[in-house]
Amino acid sequence: MLRSIALTGLAAALALLPPAACAQRRAAGAEGAQAYPARPIRIIVAFPPGSSNDMLARLVGGKLAERYDSPVVVDNRAGANGIIGTDLAARATPDGYTLLVVSTSHTMNAAVRTLPYDPVKSFTAVSMLATGPNMLAAHPAFPASSVKELIPLAKAKPGGIGYATSGTGGINHFGGELLARIAGIRLLHVPFKGGAPSLTAVVGGQVPLIVGTLPLCLPQVRAGRIRALGVGSSRRSALLPNVPTIAESGAPGYEFNVWWGMLAPAGTPPGIVAKLAGDVGAILGLPEATQRLAPEGAEPKSVPPGEFSRILASDTAKWVRIAREANIRAE
Repeated sequence: MLRSIALTGLAAALALLPPAACAQRRAAGAEGAQAYPARPIRIIVAFPPGSSNDMLARLVGGKLAERYDSPVVVDNRAGANGIIGTDLAARATPDGYTLLVVSTSHTMNAAVRTLPYDPVKSFTAVSMLATGPNMLAAHPAFPASSVKELIPLAKAKPGGIGYATSGTGGINHFGGELLARIAGIRLLHVPFKGGAPSLTAVVGGQVPLIVGTLPLCLPQVRAGRIRALGVGSSRRSALLPNVPTIAESGAPGYEFNVWWGMLAPAGTPPGIVAKLAGDVGAILGLPEATQRLAPEGAEPKSVPPGEFSRILASDTAKWVRIAREANIRAE
């Protein structure tokens, strides 16, 4: 009872604060965002140097350093499929001085692994950075030249047609299982330890199909060593304008883009998040950003914090469901 009375009294006292005091508190928060950054910013990349996450972190980080006239350091903390670096970011002080660059795999880890953090609740979304499609391709001798022609072949041999990927529980594995579910077919997943070995197996004819990234497959498609059946984006890629999307090639509704984004620890002040989102968006609008991403088969895409947060939540739920239905487990 005494505690209840005390709390009621405190609430009443707070309600009696003059408007000027409330205005001062709001001004202090705004001033903090305006003064940001006052010291170096660290961008954690949970993968090695040279990875796509690393390239984007260095592109955006370098431009932020120019805009802020303050150091921005990229800190590579690779290991455990990105979990080590991501956990480090989740535990960092939420003051805007620790950021994290992630990709679609961030939302897939929860579907196949036990994590020390929550991929959604442990972070504050800052902005999406870029998107790029994956690709379905086949050995030239494979009898199907489109997804539409693949479907009856797969239905005639359930689980008898293999597709190579860079590993169990990875981005391309999920892309292949999503296709199987939309098309109503069953394919045989053939995992390799990396994209290069999976591509070599398809070029050599050991596995008929591959689900891989555009940068991985593109050179072999252009050389005629594999045949592109479709790209996973909602529209055709400018790099392969004559190759249809998987959706228009026989699996309506299929869309699977790899995306990259920037997160901050949960609780990072909204003013700082808004400032970062605006500045990152401006950087992604520069011609240099488009030029740097084109070789990766990707394009800049700025998505504001609220929308990006919803994408994180919906993607995480989707991959958890698909992993359960397809019995996908981490290696």
